[in-house]
Order: sequence, then C-alpha cells, then structure tokens
Amino acid sequence: MSENVSTNPALAAQQNDSSFDNVWQELKWRGLVHVSTDENELEKALAGDSLTYYCGFDPTAASLHLGHLVQLLTMRRLQLAGHKPLALVGGSTGLIGDPRASGERVLNTPEIVAGWVQSLQDQIKHYISFDGENGARMVNNLDWTQGISAIEFLRDIGKYFRVGTMIKKELVAKRLNSEEGISYTEFSYQILQGYDYLQLFREYNCTLQFGGSDQWGNITSGTELVRRVEGKTVHALGTPLITNSDGTKFGKSEGNAIWLDAELCSPYTFYQFWLNQSDADVLERLKVFTFRSREEIKELERSVKEEPFKREAQRTLAWDVTSLVHGEEATRKVIAAAEALFGKGNIADIDEATLQSVAAEVKSAELTAENATAINALVATDLVSSKAEARRAVEQGGASINNTKVDDGEALIDESAWLHGKYLLVRRGKKNLAVITRG
Repeated sequence: MSENVSTNPALAAQQNDSSFDNVWQELKWRGLVHVSTDENELEKALAGDSLTYYCGFDPTAASLHLGHLVQLLTMRRLQLAGHKPLALVGGSTGLIGDPRASGERVLNTPEIVAGWVQSLQDQIKHYISFDGENGARMVNNLDWTQGISAIEFLRDIGKYFRVGTMIKKELVAKRLNSEEGISYTEFSYQILQGYDYLQLFREYNCTLQFGGSDQWGNITSGTELVRRVEGKTVHALGTPLITNSDGTKFGKSEGNAIWLDAELCSPYTFYQFWLNQSDADVLERLKVFTFRSREEIKELERSVKEEPFKREAQRTLAWDVTSLVHGEEATRKVIAAAEALFGKGNIADIDEATLQSVAAEVKSAELTAENATAINALVATDLVSSKAEARRAVEQGGASINNTKVDDGEALIDESAWLHGKYLLVRRGKKNLAVITRG
C-alpha cells in the first residue's frame, strides 16, 4: 500500500458552513440524507466528540466517477466537522462484486483488482486529508479476509445472518425474481460488507458507515452484525442517488460515465459537463458538489432567476468542481480553450489533448491534406448537406477554418493551418462547430 499522503492543495481552503448548528443540519440542507438509522441519535453523535466513520469503494474499474465524488465530498464534510475518516477500498469485495439489478457481474482477475485498488487509493487521497489529529486512514478489506478459511467464515460470521432477512434486501429480491436469478457468490456479498463494519468497529471504534442509498441493504447488514456480535448500536447513513430534474440518471454524458481520471474523461469534457447543467438542476449540484455556503448559493439562485443568460451559477459550478478534481491550472486552460474555440483567444494555444476532446464532442470527420478544402470539410462534417450549400456558405461569409473566414472554398488548406499537425476547426455561422482530423 502506498503512503497515506494528501495531494490536493484545495483541501486547505475548504470549510463547512458555520451558519448551520452542526454538520448533520448542513448535510440535510445539501440534500445528502436519504435514509439513516436513528436520526436524533446520529445528529447527537455528529454534534459531539470526534467519531470514526467509513465509506467503502469497490475496485470495479480503474477510476472513480461522479457517484463516488458524492461520497468523497461527504467524507470531507464530516472530516471538517472534526470526525475521522476510514477510506476502505475493497480488495476482497472487489473480487466478488455486489449484486446489480441488471445481472451477474463479470469477475476480474486478482491481478486486475489489485491494480484497481492502487488506482482508487491514489485518487481518494486527492479528496480527504491524511494529516492532523483526525487525518484519514486507508484500509483494505483484503487484509482481514484473505486469511480466513471458509469454515471459519461460516462458523464465526455466517451464523449471525438470517437467510429470510438477506433475501428481503431490495436488489437481492429483484434478482431472485429475475430470469437469471442470483449466484451464491453475489448473494454472500452483504455478509462480507457486514464483516467490514464489524472489523472496523473492533479495530478503530468506527461507529458510522455511509454510502449510496442503493447500498442500504449491505450497509445495514453491518449495523445488525455489530449489534448481534458486540451488543452495540452503531450508525448508518444512505445518501440519495443523484438524478436530473427530469428523473434521468445523473453523471452520464452520451451514455458514458463521467470519470474522475483525466485519461478517461478530459478536463475539457469534464468542465463542459458541469457548464451544461440546466437551470433546474444547477442549484442542487452546487449544494452537493461544492463547498459554497448557503448565502453564496442563495445569491446564485437569484442570478438563475433574474439573469439566467449569464449562466453565473453554471460557471461557478464548473469552476469549483473542475478545479477540485483537475486543479486550477488545468481549469484555466480549458476555459481559455473554450473561449478560443469561439474567437476570443488564440486558437493555436489550445493543447492537443483538448482538441482531441473537442473532436470527440462535436461533429468530426477525417480528410487527407490532399482533399482538405473548406468545401470538403463542411460537407464531410455534415455542417452542410451538399457542396452547393457549402459554396453558398463561403460566398455569404458564413464559413471559417480555425476562426478565419474562408474566401476560397476550393483552395487546399495550407499546411501551416493544421493545429498540432492534425486538426482543423471548421465552423458554419457562429455556433456550428466541427473538427477535421488529418487522415
């Protein structure tokens, strides 16, 4: 396991909103409480002395995504309130996979899972602090499960679970009633997660676990196991699954997850995702994904109502989240690139990775240097439906290459115009943008 060192300078500037009586009240205002164990007792615990809490992340991919960011920021809010986080990356549960509504998971090799464990641990260090009296600790459930035999596990842990209760868990019940059913492997996942809570309670006096509300059945398997084995009451919290105002799933862009890894989702794409949030959704996003205060968000709400064309709330959201995830320098670069794309800066300053991201988001096509005329570019990218329409666009002054108006649509585009030797930005009118990649 790598060293537990925080890597994000943005952590130092983060703080909870002092206008709330306690962190529980702030969590509720931000919409982060969907379900919990005894609310009054949990509020008292969070308003009292420092407690230890944990949230688990299973390595089912090489990167975390926006759903995980909800949990990471919730961990940070509790840490800022003086409580101590345990970040659990599931080296053993990642080998099993929690039940999904859509069917059985494909099991990955131990080598792949181990690599993903390391990747997720490195990412988590970016969002919570490992310094100070309540610095976080990284834990891996493989450390306490790999040495247990099947007999020991069934005798010492399995005996505390009741099958009647286990099959009533929402996802388990769905799978049992499906044509495919559910394997014993995935059915047993909740026992493993329950054992995690028991182990962390014993070793670190951890008394709160939280996660997405879709994990509530697994989470409460832990509270019940601690009660049965140790005779102690511990807490649990389920955050809501974030959806758009129209009820669709949040965190998807053209069918793809919004990953926190820049290699899987570029800073440009990431920034544009937040910038394109609707007026109906942006205020709730500010509450969940930023550390803006209640007063600041109220002012942004006024802007949304009175001056929506300025999109101040969206720009604030995009800046805050992108600079948190990718850093301020990268965020400034993508803002400058977006402005340059529409003629407000030097287009030659846009780096190649950003141009590649732009090409993935707009209409694009491939041309060789020998075929690269403005007319061919307009047609290839479907900015026009025919060469005749392309000629009219050029004649009317409505076509440009790299933000320079085209005068001769039949002329080959000069070699020096290719950005990074391989890209051309093609535009019809002010808003219709496309990218030509050199073939």
